[in-house]
Amino acid sequence: MLQIRLHGRGGQGVVTAAEMLTLAAFYENHHAQAFPSFGSERTGAPVVAYARIDDKEIRTHEPIQRPNVVLIQDRTLLAALNVFEGLDDNGYVVINSEQPAEELVPEMVAKLPKGHVFTIPATAIALKTLGKSLPGAPMLAGLAAATDVLNLESVQKAFQARYPGKIGDSNAAAAAEAYNFIKNKEANNA
Repeated sequence: MLQIRLHGRGGQGVVTAAEMLTLAAFYENHHAQAFPSFGSERTGAPVVAYARIDDKEIRTHEPIQRPNVVLIQDRTLLAALNVFEGLDDNGYVVINSEQPAEELVPEMVAKLPKGHVFTIPATAIALKTLGKSLPGAPMLAGLAAATDVLNLESVQKAFQARYPGKIGDSNAAAAAEAYNFIKNKEANNA
């Protein structure tokens, strides 16, 4: 079972990203679940959402304490919370930042296997393609590219199903750009 914890701030679409992640998993015939964990429900407050993906029915519903993947939609949370708490020793980290992972979180780059910590300019990609600071689609596409757990097409289809028309297509374009960004980064580091 793949267990994913998503960190962000209210208004960034963290809960929606978790839902889109499970929808993308359903499109690939996986079992999946997503659920939020709110503190104070206000814009800018830290938000955590959880998602699980498996090939068999998922019976557990508690918050994820030992994630295999951590997605961080707001890098300022690195200084505010222990977003890496419980992360599996072979886990993956995807951070929304233009700064290289080696500079931003050198301790995680050293701790986790090579190629398991990524940064992606998700907000910049979202602003360019959506015109809004909603990094969900680029972050999920970054996860898909980094782990090969999901296909890019499933991530795109999830956003297009939830937001038919221009918004869905813009999210699909953001996802494609983010996916290619990570795949190119992997190819250059090989």
